[in-house]
Amino acid sequence: MGAAGYVAVQHLRAIKNCSANLLAAFDPHDSVGVLDQYFPQAAFFTEFERFERHVNKLSRIGNGQHVEYISICTPNYLHDSHIRFSLNAGANAICEKPMVLNTWNLDALAAAEAKTNKKVFNILQLRFHPAIIKLKEQVNALKSNTKFEVNLTYISPRGNWYFNSWKGEEAKSGGIITNIGVHFFDMLHHLFGSVQQNNLHYKDQYRAGGFIEFEKARVRWFLSVNPADMPQNSTKATFSKYRALKINEQEIDFTEGFADLHTSVYGDILSGGGFGIEDARTAIKIVSDLRVSNAKAVLADLHPALHSYC
Repeated sequence: MGAAGYVAVQHLRAIKNCSANLLAAFDPHDSVGVLDQYFPQAAFFTEFERFERHVNKLSRIGNGQHVEYISICTPNYLHDSHIRFSLNAGANAICEKPMVLNTWNLDALAAAEAKTNKKVFNILQLRFHPAIIKLKEQVNALKSNTKFEVNLTYISPRGNWYFNSWKGEEAKSGGIITNIGVHFFDMLHHLFGSVQQNNLHYKDQYRAGGFIEFEKARVRWFLSVNPADMPQNSTKATFSKYRALKINEQEIDFTEGFADLHTSVYGDILSGGGFGIEDARTAIKIVSDLRVSNAKAVLADLHPALHSYC
């Protein structure tokens, strides 16, 4: 679901790499020629009702083509509805981040899981990044009660189209903090444990920053979709992404290494693993709390990139 979307190609590639088969795809937009590269035989629908009917038919008389998983790459505000559809159709759901926009939506999905005896899986691909795996091993090996001092910087430039799409509407995307930040808040929680405080320092249409204290780290974070925020010494192209972690003054650049992470997630799910509702809960709470917070800068905990704005 959402076959014409920005992230859909990563799911198509992962399904193909895992030797799974795509039976049907849905998107209200028909710019889905990418299907020819992966699953040209897949049925395609631009109307949800026809897609729903086709999935139901396969479940009843699929002749061995019963739908086992439905991958959801639709706009954020539709995720919980499309997850419920998947579970009620007798399929497990594999959903892009954020799984939902608010934590109470997770409780409703947990009830739907119990009712249907099907599972919801979230794409938490950064947990599979080699640099993050190595860093988690180092964090876990540390016996000291001393906390890491961490700066997280993520700049993912977007053109004017971004703010005229559903992603530019906070009610639909959750805003920048949710739409591009939830990936990294999950990573930080995965690395450093439970949240002890969560403060918003600055937010505008293009960028946001704040401070989160975890069990094992004090994190200053900065997110931006404005190309003007790219580091001056960056050798990357203007509209490429910049991802960096600085931990106790040591820079960890994990800009590279993202190519096959969705394949790792799918492989884990299909082999009986996968990250579910409770794995996603902490990051969803972080971003939903920030979304309703009033920004108040605290200079001692300010990310360096925010000094120009606070």
